[in-house]
Amino acid sequence: MDWNDTPEQATFRQEVRSFIEGKLPPRYQRRPDGSASPYNWQSDRKKDEPEAQQAAADWAAALKEKGWVAPQWPKEYGGAGLTPMEQFIYNMEMTSAGASGVGGSGVSMLGPMLMVHGTEEQKQQHIPKILAGEVAWAQGYSEPGSGSDLASLQTRAVRDGDEYVVNGQKIWTSGAHTADWFFVLTRTDPDAPKHRGISFLLMDGKTPGLSVRPLINMGWEHGFNETFFEDVRVPAGNRVGEENRGWYVGMTLLDYERSNITGAVANRRGIDRLIKYTKSDEGAKQTRMGEFNSIRLEVADRYVETEVLYNFSFRIISMQHRGLIPNYEASTSKLFNSELVQRLSNTAYKSFGLHSNIWDEDDPRAPMGAEFTQRYVTSVSATIAAGTSEIQRNIIATRGLGLPRG
Repeated sequence: MDWNDTPEQATFRQEVRSFIEGKLPPRYQRRPDGSASPYNWQSDRKKDEPEAQQAAADWAAALKEKGWVAPQWPKEYGGAGLTPMEQFIYNMEMTSAGASGVGGSGVSMLGPMLMVHGTEEQKQQHIPKILAGEVAWAQGYSEPGSGSDLASLQTRAVRDGDEYVVNGQKIWTSGAHTADWFFVLTRTDPDAPKHRGISFLLMDGKTPGLSVRPLINMGWEHGFNETFFEDVRVPAGNRVGEENRGWYVGMTLLDYERSNITGAVANRRGIDRLIKYTKSDEGAKQTRMGEFNSIRLEVADRYVETEVLYNFSFRIISMQHRGLIPNYEASTSKLFNSELVQRLSNTAYKSFGLHSNIWDEDDPRAPMGAEFTQRYVTSVSATIAAGTSEIQRNIIATRGLGLPRG
């Protein structure tokens, strides 16, 4: 198996690298120690700081000019029409540079759905703004009682003339506090089988009755939110697809690049930085070498596992390059990545002994700016988010191994 770039792929990789080097604003570049910038486009555009707003605008403009706001979209919709392999290389280089994209779930989820199910008016209203980096979207799917069993959702949308009146609650709404619009799955027929009574609605974040409350995670970070709908009136024209057929709309995705190469790159960078730090003078002072030496083999295991994840990623992209659609292979990669994140965080945490209890990144006693202390805590959700490990194992068992459903 040859994982080297072809001449064409090597040329494209260099094009991506040169673009990042020339266009990525300093605010979003990696820190001198190699850690990723804590800033991103979606949050910066909402900050009352000229420097943040300018960085967000400059990065969005650079990506738009290159056609890389939505590089995986077809060219007829304003994307770059990258092949799966080009998208693989693009994602690898962006992650290596610590650069995040623009558009968020508007690019990865909403846009592809509108291409298939949206009206011409909906496409013209929303797609240009996504590509211009003018609008950020948030996804309203999960509810307090509907996570893995999403089709059991209970947020109601009742038709009232030319509008729907929405009442209910969503949870784990990523980025809702910085979003302008929401796409939401609602129940429009409570008497229908649970998959067949759902409608897909688009909501302006300024609509009266829609409110967002922060959820602070165990690492004292704000990324998730609760979203409440109290008699929120949504024009019927904001429904995507047929009434009561929203489940099938919501499950539509055109971006099949599921190689998880970003996870492989991020984990490798993490373990490389850990090893480099422990060998430095500063690391020697803050690392109890007796404890670190006792887990050297564990550190070596984590390094080997990052290589395994790389090869899972290469396997998936090689399938897509041949026109195949990964199924259980993507679940295998997701499962391995999420559990590797937890193992790597645990290993790094242990290597610093009691210094790992220091949470403040500005405390000079905190190893690596408390990076792995935060990662250790926040990685708890890795095996829950985007499909629990139990769900991934069920997919692998039934679709990969052909085992019967229990």
